[in-house]
Amino acid sequence: MFLVDSHCHVDGLDYEKEHRNLAEVIDKAAARDVRFMLAVSTTLTAFSTLHQMTADYQQVALSCGVHPLNLDDDWDIDRLRTLASDPKVVALGETGLDYFYHKTPELWATQQQAFRDHLQVACELNKPVIVHTRDAREDTLSVLAEGGVERCGGVLHCFTEDRDTAKKLLDLGMYISFSGILTFKNAEQIREAARFVPLDRILVETDSPYLAPVPYRGKANQPAYTRDVAEYLAVVKGVSVEQVAEQTTENFAKLFNIARERLTLS
Repeated sequence: MFLVDSHCHVDGLDYEKEHRNLAEVIDKAAARDVRFMLAVSTTLTAFSTLHQMTADYQQVALSCGVHPLNLDDDWDIDRLRTLASDPKVVALGETGLDYFYHKTPELWATQQQAFRDHLQVACELNKPVIVHTRDAREDTLSVLAEGGVERCGGVLHCFTEDRDTAKKLLDLGMYISFSGILTFKNAEQIREAARFVPLDRILVETDSPYLAPVPYRGKANQPAYTRDVAEYLAVVKGVSVEQVAEQTTENFAKLFNIARERLTLS
């Protein structure tokens, strides 16, 4: 069995108490059949550090982008374009909209423009976008449609919306990624969406070190726990975990234009 953690922040893991180094994180994941991971950047400054950190590991691919809550840090579209052109980068993001913490229209406009810029670069480089959304459903869908996401492809990561939103994302040609939130007691709306989304449009992720699934809730998350998300998704979908593993790995390879052979060599 072969699983991929399609969204993790390995530069945010605890390397003092939880793990000795990235090699140990990768080994722990592999012991639970999680054999590849996409390390996602949230600022351009952090991307350079992340790139160096993962340089020796063929089991790790990278994204490049600026989280909508980090735009006051180092946002620059030309620098994004240059960094994202690196062959180790397979996606733009994470980008998107987050109105939960930013309540003013002026900040929303800044987020929307950066989101459009990420989509523009994604289309230029023919790399998909990784999208974050919180309390911004309608604007997220509008920017994706207007920005031509169907040309570059993309995934809404850590899905927390409803079935109707899932349908609209699928209509835009996007994939939907489920995290440990799927296992939370109060997440029936997300489980309903997971039952609706076809298995050939689903990815699994940890978003580690955040959002550890049951039974690790309240503890730091890690890529190894992708297995728990996949096992729970299998129950929700009424299929075997092997089927979930096979299809989500295939989906990952297709979306991020990674040869299946590269994954299986890891």
